[in-house]
Amino acid sequence: MANTVEKYFDLVDQNQQKFIETLREVVAIPSVSGDASKRGEVVRMGEWLQERWEALGAQCKRVDPGKQDLHGEILDLPPVILGQYGNDPSKKTVLVYGHYDVQPALLEDGWETDPFTLVEKEDGRLVGRGSTDDKGPVLGWLLCAETHKQAGLEFPVNLKFCFEGMEESGSEGLDEIIVDEADKWFKGTDVVCISDNYWLGTQKPCLTHGLRGVSYFHLEVEGPGADLHSGVFGGTVHEPMVDLVHLLSRLVDTNGRIQVPGIYDQVMAVTDEEESTYEGLEFSHKALATDLKHDVIIHDDERATLKHRWRYPTLSIHGVEGAFYASGDKTVIPARVRGKFSLRTVPNMEPAKVAELVTKYVESEFAKLGSKNRMRVIETHGGRWWYSSPNHPNFVAAARATERVYGVKPDLTREGGSIPVTLTFEENLKVNVLLLPMGAADDGAHSIHEKIDKRNYIQGIKLLGAYLHEIAETDLN
Repeated sequence: MANTVEKYFDLVDQNQQKFIETLREVVAIPSVSGDASKRGEVVRMGEWLQERWEALGAQCKRVDPGKQDLHGEILDLPPVILGQYGNDPSKKTVLVYGHYDVQPALLEDGWETDPFTLVEKEDGRLVGRGSTDDKGPVLGWLLCAETHKQAGLEFPVNLKFCFEGMEESGSEGLDEIIVDEADKWFKGTDVVCISDNYWLGTQKPCLTHGLRGVSYFHLEVEGPGADLHSGVFGGTVHEPMVDLVHLLSRLVDTNGRIQVPGIYDQVMAVTDEEESTYEGLEFSHKALATDLKHDVIIHDDERATLKHRWRYPTLSIHGVEGAFYASGDKTVIPARVRGKFSLRTVPNMEPAKVAELVTKYVESEFAKLGSKNRMRVIETHGGRWWYSSPNHPNFVAAARATERVYGVKPDLTREGGSIPVTLTFEENLKVNVLLLPMGAADDGAHSIHEKIDKRNYIQGIKLLGAYLHEIAETDLN
């Protein structure tokens, strides 16, 4: 394996500029899934991937997830591109997942350059929407396969892939496809690898073995039949906004402690295996405060900060609908307001129990007000957490590959965010899932000036290939 991998690495180095130009080509496709006017571009991006893989010799299958009602406009959902490259029964089969849609981006948002024109900066940043989330990693798998073929190297595994165009808009239709194809297209999969997250810092690579779930709620308070004049009705009616603000303030304290009784009872205790993964991580409060532009960190201990990001539940308040928010003054009493908040959940919390506890608590707090307004709690989403042992052979193989490429043992991390498809693959395919990030912590996915560093992009392409070679020689039982 050693000579094969080194030859692969050498060819990746030789093709660096070519690979950057390929990234430039796909960044130029504005595949914004949340914008109805860009739906054709999302489809075009999916077709680009399918055509490129088929040109390489892969067998591809385009699955149409159905229709979507986007703000009253009925649209076709972009295709899910399923593929298989290689079908040798003597080889292991690895399934990789990624998404080809991106977040919205406009020059007037604050970008220094056109967000859909990849710009190579002198410091090595490759700036453009989708460069790190998730077009760079998705290209990584394709360029890995193309480079092996160019070099005349045997591809070490059978590679299956699943690329979708709706991840940034809720992955509509994907779960149903995974369930339906579990014993069909995905049959025979040995392990799954996803590259759609980031290093903990900027210098040291990592493997990710846990994600928090997310339960999202709307809290609606409704009073009079129409908005009222505060000079006439202030002090004479129960105001919905007053009730809502009070209820929202009762959900979480200023130090992040959730006030819902019983919410911590389901949380899994910290294990010895888990505690050991916090040793030697590339993380500091100083760097975090610099990123935040102001030190607003709650905890004094860095390990405590990471635990509250990764393995403890949190509750965040996101906004209010129905209230006056424009510039200037307006003395209206809104008739109906809706607050939005979410909980990030961890092992072993169940969404149904979380919703039950939240609803019961908010109703009890509202009853204490004696208000004549009407209140209701609406759960709009209940995604589950995911956790895997970093000692699984899939992770051990990835750690060896990472050390080979970067010369260091990777950090073992969890994520505060959520990638629901991870659990969908694990539960339906009954195989281990690995998160193997390419990008760094400061890539700014979803933000202005999104980038991937040239180093991460090129070394990441090496990493994906090295991982496949390690898996080929790993006993997964």
